Amino acid sequence: MRNEYLLQVDNLKTYFPIKKGLLRRTAGFVRAVDGISFAIRAGQTLGLVGESGCGKTTVARSIIRLVPATAGRVIFDQTDVLSADRAKLRQLRKQISLIFQDISGSLNPRMTVSSIIGEPLKVHKGMTGRQLNERVATLLCEVGLTPDHINRYPHQFSGGQRQRIGIARALALQPKLVIADEPTSAVDVSIQSQILNLLKDLQEKFALTYLFITHDLAVVEFFADYVAVMYMGRIVEQGPAAELYRNPLHPYTRTLLSAIPQVYIDDFRLTIDDCKPVLSEVEGSKIENQKSEIKPAGCTFGPRCPWRQNNCFKQMPQLQQICNHKGHFVACWKY
Repeated sequence: MRNEYLLQVDNLKTYFPIKKGLLRRTAGFVRAVDGISFAIRAGQTLGLVGESGCGKTTVARSIIRLVPATAGRVIFDQTDVLSADRAKLRQLRKQISLIFQDISGSLNPRMTVSSIIGEPLKVHKGMTGRQLNERVATLLCEVGLTPDHINRYPHQFSGGQRQRIGIARALALQPKLVIADEPTSAVDVSIQSQILNLLKDLQEKFALTYLFITHDLAVVEFFADYVAVMYMGRIVEQGPAAELYRNPLHPYTRTLLSAIPQVYIDDFRLTIDDCKPVLSEVEGSKIENQKSEIKPAGCTFGPRCPWRQNNCFKQMPQLQQICNHKGHFVACWKY
Protein backbone atom coordinates (compact mmCIF):
# COMPACT_ATOMS: atom_id res chain seq x y z
CA MET A 1 0.00 0.00 0.00
CA ARG A 2 1.08 3.56 -0.70
CA ASN A 3 0.97 4.58 2.99
CA GLU A 4 3.47 1.92 4.06
CA TYR A 5 7.17 2.64 4.33
CA LEU A 6 9.14 0.51 1.90
CA LEU A 7 12.55 1.78 3.10
CA GLN A 8 13.46 3.05 6.56
CA VAL A 9 16.95 4.29 7.40
CA ASP A 10 17.59 4.86 11.10
CA ASN A 11 20.71 6.61 12.45
CA LEU A 12 22.91 5.28 9.63
CA LYS A 13 26.64 5.88 10.10
CA THR A 14 29.45 5.00 7.71
CA TYR A 15 32.98 5.86 8.81
CA PHE A 16 36.20 5.20 6.91
CA PRO A 17 39.42 4.72 8.92
CA ILE A 18 42.40 6.99 8.32
CA LYS A 19 45.64 5.02 8.38
CA LYS A 20 48.92 6.73 9.29
CA GLY A 21 52.50 5.79 10.02
CA LEU A 22 54.65 2.84 9.06
CA LEU A 23 52.38 0.37 10.85
CA ARG A 24 49.28 1.87 9.24
CA ARG A 25 47.52 2.43 12.53
CA THR A 26 44.08 4.02 12.63
CA ALA A 27 44.52 7.68 13.51
CA GLY A 28 40.93 8.76 13.03
CA PHE A 29 37.85 8.37 10.86
CA VAL A 30 36.26 10.11 7.92
CA ARG A 31 32.61 10.47 8.93
CA ALA A 32 31.13 10.20 5.46
CA VAL A 33 27.66 9.45 6.82
CA ASP A 34 27.14 10.60 10.38
CA GLY A 35 23.79 9.46 11.73
CA ILE A 36 21.08 10.09 9.16
CA SER A 37 17.47 8.91 9.24
CA PHE A 38 14.72 8.99 6.65
CA ALA A 39 11.89 6.84 5.29
CA ILE A 40 10.30 6.38 1.86
CA ARG A 41 6.72 5.32 1.31
CA ALA A 42 6.01 2.73 -1.38
CA GLY A 43 5.42 4.39 -4.74
CA GLN A 44 6.95 7.73 -3.76
CA THR A 45 10.24 9.52 -4.42
CA LEU A 46 12.66 10.90 -1.85
CA GLY A 47 15.17 13.42 -3.21
CA LEU A 48 18.49 13.37 -1.32
CA VAL A 49 20.21 16.68 -2.06
CA GLY A 50 23.62 18.12 -1.23
CA GLU A 51 26.91 19.35 -2.65
CA SER A 52 29.62 17.01 -3.91
CA GLY A 53 31.41 15.18 -1.11
CA CYS A 54 28.60 15.43 1.46
CA GLY A 55 28.08 11.63 1.55
CA LYS A 56 25.06 11.09 -0.73
CA THR A 57 26.59 8.26 -2.76
CA THR A 58 27.95 6.61 0.39
CA VAL A 59 24.39 6.53 1.73
CA ALA A 60 23.24 4.67 -1.39
CA ARG A 61 26.09 2.18 -1.27
CA SER A 62 25.61 1.60 2.46
CA ILE A 63 21.92 0.83 1.98
CA ILE A 64 22.70 -2.08 -0.35
CA ARG A 65 25.89 -3.02 1.52
CA LEU A 66 28.34 -2.25 -1.26
CA VAL A 67 30.03 -0.26 1.50
CA PRO A 68 29.90 -1.64 5.08
CA ALA A 69 27.96 0.60 7.46
CA THR A 70 29.46 1.39 10.86
CA ALA A 71 26.16 1.62 12.75
CA GLY A 72 22.44 2.09 12.32
CA ARG A 73 19.60 0.17 10.75
CA VAL A 74 18.27 -0.15 7.19
CA ILE A 75 14.82 -1.76 6.99
CA PHE A 76 13.68 -2.69 3.48
CA ASP A 77 10.26 -4.25 3.09
CA GLN A 78 10.29 -5.19 6.81
CA THR A 79 13.71 -6.86 6.54
CA ASP A 80 16.89 -5.59 8.23
CA VAL A 81 19.39 -5.29 5.37
CA LEU A 82 22.48 -4.70 7.51
CA SER A 83 22.02 -7.89 9.54
CA ALA A 84 20.89 -10.11 6.66
CA ASP A 85 22.99 -13.17 5.87
CA ARG A 86 24.50 -13.75 2.44
CA ALA A 87 21.55 -15.73 1.05
CA LYS A 88 19.00 -13.21 2.29
CA LEU A 89 21.04 -10.30 0.98
CA ARG A 90 21.12 -11.91 -2.46
CA GLN A 91 17.31 -12.07 -2.42
CA LEU A 92 17.02 -8.45 -1.24
CA ARG A 93 19.26 -7.19 -4.01
CA LYS A 94 16.84 -8.54 -6.59
CA GLN A 95 14.34 -5.98 -5.31
CA ILE A 96 16.73 -3.02 -5.13
CA SER A 97 18.39 -1.63 -8.26
CA LEU A 98 21.01 1.09 -8.66
CA ILE A 99 21.35 3.54 -11.55
CA PHE A 100 24.96 4.72 -11.50
CA GLN A 101 26.17 8.29 -11.88
CA ASP A 102 29.06 7.33 -14.19
CA ILE A 103 27.02 5.36 -16.67
CA SER A 104 29.88 4.95 -19.15
CA GLY A 105 32.06 3.43 -16.44
CA SER A 106 29.30 1.06 -15.32
CA LEU A 107 28.76 -0.46 -18.79
CA ASN A 108 31.33 -3.06 -19.82
CA PRO A 109 32.69 -1.87 -23.20
CA ARG A 110 33.31 -5.48 -24.28
CA MET A 111 29.73 -6.59 -23.72
CA THR A 112 26.79 -6.03 -26.05
CA VAL A 113 23.57 -4.45 -24.89
CA SER A 114 22.01 -7.90 -24.83
CA SER A 115 24.69 -9.16 -22.43
CA ILE A 116 24.61 -6.05 -20.22
CA ILE A 117 20.85 -6.07 -19.68
CA GLY A 118 20.56 -9.84 -19.78
CA GLU A 119 23.24 -10.61 -17.19
CA PRO A 120 21.01 -10.16 -14.10
CA LEU A 121 18.31 -12.21 -15.82
CA LYS A 122 20.77 -15.04 -16.41
CA VAL A 123 22.20 -14.96 -12.88
CA HIS A 124 19.00 -14.53 -10.88
CA LYS A 125 16.30 -16.02 -13.09
CA GLY A 126 18.19 -18.48 -15.26
CA MET A 127 16.88 -17.07 -18.54
CA THR A 128 18.64 -18.10 -21.74
CA GLY A 129 18.14 -18.18 -25.50
CA ARG A 130 14.98 -16.84 -27.06
CA GLN A 131 13.28 -16.07 -23.74
CA LEU A 132 16.22 -13.91 -22.69
CA ASN A 133 16.37 -12.03 -25.99
CA GLU A 134 12.63 -11.32 -25.91
CA ARG A 135 12.87 -9.95 -22.37
CA VAL A 136 15.83 -7.72 -23.27
CA ALA A 137 14.00 -6.45 -26.36
CA THR A 138 10.96 -5.61 -24.23
CA LEU A 139 13.10 -3.69 -21.73
CA LEU A 140 14.74 -1.70 -24.54
CA CYS A 141 11.31 -0.68 -25.82
CA GLU A 142 10.27 0.36 -22.31
CA VAL A 143 13.14 2.88 -22.11
CA GLY A 144 12.69 4.32 -25.60
CA LEU A 145 15.21 2.24 -27.53
CA THR A 146 14.53 -0.40 -30.20
CA PRO A 147 15.29 -4.14 -30.43
CA ASP A 148 17.70 -3.28 -33.28
CA HIS A 149 20.12 -2.00 -30.60
CA ILE A 150 20.42 -5.39 -28.94
CA ASN A 151 23.74 -6.44 -30.51
CA ARG A 152 25.50 -3.06 -30.32
CA TYR A 153 28.24 -2.03 -27.89
CA PRO A 154 28.14 0.91 -25.43
CA HIS A 155 30.52 3.09 -27.46
CA GLN A 156 28.01 3.08 -30.33
CA PHE A 157 25.48 5.04 -28.27
CA SER A 158 25.16 8.64 -27.13
CA GLY A 159 25.29 9.58 -23.45
CA GLY A 160 21.51 9.74 -23.19
CA GLN A 161 21.11 6.36 -24.86
CA ARG A 162 23.68 4.80 -22.52
CA GLN A 163 21.71 6.14 -19.57
CA ARG A 164 18.61 4.47 -20.98
CA ILE A 165 20.52 1.19 -21.18
CA GLY A 166 21.46 1.60 -17.53
CA ILE A 167 17.81 2.19 -16.65
CA ALA A 168 16.75 -0.90 -18.61
CA ARG A 169 19.31 -2.97 -16.70
CA ALA A 170 17.99 -1.58 -13.41
CA LEU A 171 14.46 -2.66 -14.35
CA ALA A 172 15.44 -6.15 -15.49
CA LEU A 173 14.51 -7.91 -12.24
CA GLN A 174 11.35 -5.84 -11.66
CA PRO A 175 12.64 -4.14 -8.47
CA LYS A 176 10.53 -2.42 -5.85
CA LEU A 177 13.15 0.25 -5.06
CA VAL A 178 15.40 2.07 -7.53
CA ILE A 179 18.30 4.15 -6.21
CA ALA A 180 19.17 6.73 -8.86
CA ASP A 181 22.58 8.28 -8.16
CA GLU A 182 22.81 11.54 -10.15
CA PRO A 183 21.14 9.95 -13.22
CA THR A 184 21.11 13.19 -15.21
CA SER A 185 24.51 14.66 -14.31
CA ALA A 186 26.39 12.97 -17.18
CA VAL A 187 23.98 13.98 -19.97
CA ASP A 188 23.32 17.25 -21.77
CA VAL A 189 20.74 19.64 -20.37
CA SER A 190 18.56 19.01 -23.41
CA ILE A 191 18.48 15.28 -22.56
CA GLN A 192 17.91 15.66 -18.81
CA SER A 193 14.19 16.35 -19.13
CA GLN A 194 13.77 13.28 -21.33
CA ILE A 195 15.45 11.05 -18.73
CA LEU A 196 13.40 12.55 -15.90
CA ASN A 197 10.14 12.12 -17.82
CA LEU A 198 11.11 8.53 -18.61
CA LEU A 199 11.76 7.79 -14.93
CA LYS A 200 8.42 9.37 -14.01
CA ASP A 201 6.56 7.28 -16.60
CA LEU A 202 8.28 4.08 -15.47
CA GLN A 203 7.40 4.84 -11.85
CA GLU A 204 3.72 5.12 -12.70
CA LYS A 205 3.75 2.04 -14.93
CA PHE A 206 5.64 -0.31 -12.59
CA ALA A 207 4.78 1.25 -9.18
CA LEU A 208 8.43 1.99 -8.47
CA THR A 209 9.84 3.70 -5.40
CA TYR A 210 12.81 6.01 -5.92
CA LEU A 211 15.68 7.27 -3.82
CA PHE A 212 16.80 10.08 -6.10
CA ILE A 213 20.27 11.46 -5.33
CA THR A 214 21.34 14.75 -6.84
CA HIS A 215 22.99 18.11 -6.20
CA ASP A 216 20.43 19.93 -8.36
CA LEU A 217 17.51 21.31 -6.37
CA ALA A 218 15.76 22.42 -9.55
CA VAL A 219 15.57 18.80 -10.70
CA VAL A 220 14.31 17.60 -7.32
CA GLU A 221 11.49 20.16 -7.33
CA PHE A 222 10.10 18.53 -10.45
CA PHE A 223 10.78 14.92 -9.52
CA ALA A 224 10.50 14.30 -5.78
CA ASP A 225 7.59 14.02 -3.35
CA TYR A 226 9.81 14.49 -0.31
CA VAL A 227 13.24 16.15 0.03
CA ALA A 228 16.12 15.61 2.45
CA VAL A 229 18.97 18.15 2.37
CA MET A 230 22.35 16.71 3.37
CA TYR A 231 25.46 18.58 4.53
CA MET A 232 28.74 17.00 5.69
CA GLY A 233 27.25 13.58 6.39
CA ARG A 234 24.11 14.82 8.15
CA ILE A 235 20.57 15.69 7.10
CA VAL A 236 19.96 19.33 8.03
CA GLU A 237 16.40 19.71 6.71
CA GLN A 238 13.71 17.48 5.30
CA GLY A 239 10.07 17.78 4.38
CA PRO A 240 7.51 17.57 1.58
CA ALA A 241 8.95 19.03 -1.61
CA ALA A 242 6.29 21.71 -2.04
CA GLU A 243 6.63 22.84 1.60
CA LEU A 244 10.43 22.89 1.55
CA TYR A 245 10.61 24.96 -1.65
CA ARG A 246 7.93 27.36 -0.44
CA ASN A 247 9.39 27.78 3.04
CA PRO A 248 13.10 26.77 3.27
CA LEU A 249 14.29 27.13 6.87
CA HIS A 250 17.90 25.97 7.22
CA PRO A 251 20.47 28.52 6.00
CA TYR A 252 22.17 25.86 3.88
CA THR A 253 18.90 25.01 2.12
CA ARG A 254 18.26 28.70 1.54
CA THR A 255 21.76 29.01 0.09
CA LEU A 256 21.21 26.14 -2.33
CA LEU A 257 17.91 27.58 -3.48
CA SER A 258 19.32 31.07 -3.88
CA ALA A 259 22.04 29.68 -6.15
CA ILE A 260 19.49 28.49 -8.72
CA PRO A 261 19.45 31.01 -11.61
CA GLN A 262 16.05 32.62 -12.07
CA VAL A 263 15.06 32.87 -15.73
CA TYR A 264 12.47 35.43 -16.84
CA ILE A 265 11.40 37.16 -20.06
CA ASP A 266 12.23 40.84 -20.41
CA ASP A 267 11.49 42.55 -23.74
CA PHE A 268 11.36 39.15 -25.44
CA ARG A 269 14.84 38.20 -24.21
CA LEU A 270 15.71 35.52 -21.69
CA THR A 271 17.88 36.89 -18.89
CA ILE A 272 19.20 35.22 -15.75
CA ASP A 273 18.69 36.95 -12.43
CA ASP A 274 21.59 37.22 -10.00
CA CYS A 275 21.75 34.96 -6.96
CA LYS A 276 19.89 36.19 -3.91
CA PRO A 277 21.75 37.99 -1.09
CA VAL A 278 21.69 34.86 1.10
CA LEU A 279 24.39 33.29 -1.04
CA SER A 280 26.83 36.17 -0.53
CA GLU A 281 26.41 35.97 3.25
CA VAL A 282 27.76 32.41 3.42
CA GLU A 283 31.47 32.33 4.14
CA GLY A 284 33.62 30.12 1.94
CA SER A 285 32.62 27.62 -0.73
CA LYS A 286 33.67 24.63 1.39
CA ILE A 287 35.16 23.84 4.76
CA GLU A 288 38.73 22.68 4.32
CA ASN A 289 38.42 19.82 6.79
CA GLN A 290 35.18 18.46 5.29
CA LYS A 291 36.77 15.11 4.42
CA SER A 292 38.95 14.82 7.50
CA GLU A 293 38.19 13.33 10.88
CA ILE A 294 37.99 16.85 12.37
CA LYS A 295 34.52 18.40 12.51
CA PRO A 296 33.05 21.34 14.40
CA ALA A 297 31.91 20.49 17.93
CA GLY A 298 28.51 22.00 17.25
CA CYS A 299 26.61 22.58 14.02
CA THR A 300 28.63 21.50 10.98
CA PHE A 301 27.35 24.50 9.03
CA GLY A 302 28.18 26.90 11.87
CA PRO A 303 31.50 28.23 10.50
CA ARG A 304 29.74 29.31 7.27
CA CYS A 305 26.35 30.33 8.66
CA PRO A 306 25.29 34.01 8.53
CA TRP A 307 22.92 33.37 11.49
CA ARG A 308 25.42 31.68 13.79
CA GLN A 309 25.34 32.29 17.52
CA ASN A 310 27.37 31.00 20.47
CA ASN A 311 25.21 27.92 20.97
CA CYS A 312 25.90 26.80 17.40
CA PHE A 313 29.52 25.96 18.28
CA LYS A 314 28.76 24.07 21.49
CA GLN A 315 26.20 21.42 20.59
CA MET A 316 24.94 19.71 17.44
CA PRO A 317 21.28 20.60 16.72
CA GLN A 318 18.96 17.66 16.08
CA LEU A 319 16.18 17.43 13.51
CA GLN A 320 13.00 18.82 15.04
CA GLN A 321 9.56 19.22 13.49
CA ILE A 322 8.54 22.84 13.10
CA CYS A 323 5.25 23.86 14.67
CA ASN A 324 2.41 24.32 12.17
CA HIS A 325 4.52 22.67 9.46
CA LYS A 326 3.52 19.01 9.37
CA GLY A 327 6.36 16.74 8.26
CA HIS A 328 8.86 19.62 7.97
CA PHE A 329 12.01 19.02 10.05
CA VAL A 330 15.09 21.20 10.46
CA ALA A 331 18.33 20.96 12.46
CA CYS A 332 19.05 24.57 13.40
CA TRP A 333 19.28 26.37 16.75
CA LYS A 334 17.44 29.36 15.29
CA TYR A 335 14.23 27.35 15.45
